[in-house]
Amino acid sequence: MNKAALGVAAGVASPLVLVMTVALAAGGASAVTPAVLSTTNCTAPVTAGSTTDGVSLTSEQINNAQIIYQVSVNLGLPQQAAVVAIATAMQESSLVNLPSGDLDSIGLFQQRPSQGWGSPSQLMDPVYASKAFYARLVQVPNWQNLSVTQAAQAVQQSGYPGAYAKWESLARQLVSTVSGGATDCSGGSGDGSGGTISSPVSLPAGFTLPAGTPVAVVTAIKFAVSKLGLPYQWGGTGNPSYDCSGLMMMAYQAAGITITRTTYTQVNDGTPVYNSSALKPGDLIFTAGSDGTVTNPGHVGMFLGDDLVVDAPRTGEDIEITKFDGRVLEPRSRGLSTHRSVDV
Repeated sequence: MNKAALGVAAGVASPLVLVMTVALAAGGASAVTPAVLSTTNCTAPVTAGSTTDGVSLTSEQINNAQIIYQVSVNLGLPQQAAVVAIATAMQESSLVNLPSGDLDSIGLFQQRPSQGWGSPSQLMDPVYASKAFYARLVQVPNWQNLSVTQAAQAVQQSGYPGAYAKWESLARQLVSTVSGGATDCSGGSGDGSGGTISSPVSLPAGFTLPAGTPVAVVTAIKFAVSKLGLPYQWGGTGNPSYDCSGLMMMAYQAAGITITRTTYTQVNDGTPVYNSSALKPGDLIFTAGSDGTVTNPGHVGMFLGDDLVVDAPRTGEDIEITKFDGRVLEPRSRGLSTHRSVDV
């Protein structure tokens, strides 16, 4: 599909919304028959301020869990590794990057420089600390088949070997949340094979998605919103930060849908939407950004509804929710917009 066909050729003044319609079938070639979001065995997302397993977590704690999880992904480890690591960090530091602890313990995992874990400055880096934990975890024989507390104890050699078990359920819910796999447990019925939700779904920031929103879109939006507050990183696809198109790609990947990597190619994915009033949740809004033009957009965000967009803005800023006036993203004008729907 060329840009002229989309109405974004030079001289076209009216804003375009490129709404990417993302196919659910394998390979993204065709759509599948809709079903309804299942509430059977669902895992509700963990949100800041809410109570999960009797614990109320802050955004800092959830962001640290996200970092621990993303490091495991980058290392190619199964989700069980992140469950073990997050349960460990919850016991050792309550998922807070502590500058001190017992003896010379430090950081999320309370690792000790004197025991060869690294220097104090290294261990205060959550990414380094997570890598150090996983490096020792994978050396534990048959660690995947051990209980969470057995695997954690094999790494930590704690004086309280059974203490990690109590955090397993919370750790699994955090992994489900930060991976984008958590679902809303309050609405819907059916076999859970895909399709649309049958009742509104509330997002962590208090937004509501309407009934009829495809489950894939719900998953993609929840993934993107779960990254609020993480710093922008040019070229980032979750290590643990994102750039604008990396966030969009990974959000839809969490929903089992493949879109291309960069803004310049994503603008050709999916189905164009020629009027901002036709935007639906999950649609992608493209603007010139700092390194593009109206006809060759360099920035992208995801429409949530109610004129709100989640996006990773630029270096030095965090993933945020921005107002959209139908033409530009505020408060920073990024030029007239183009919109697409991901085929779901």
